[in-house]
Amino acid sequence: MRNQIIHKITVDDIQTVALGEIGRELTNDEIKAIEDKIVKRMNWYEAISETINEHIESDVDFDMQN
Repeated sequence: MRNQIIHKITVDDIQTVALGEIGRELTNDEIKAIEDKIVKRMNWYEAISETINEHIESDVDFDMQN
């Protein structure tokens, strides 16, 4: 299960956003020009951390005031 993909972004996802934002699909060259930039903007650590903290009870006591 460690290598199971939880979520991925497809070219179809990019085209859906492009249609909504600029009213047309992107060319292959335009997709290639932005694909690395999309990945760099995705803060996966923060998304996972915030979701865990919102939905999973911690076994760790963070109270340092003894």
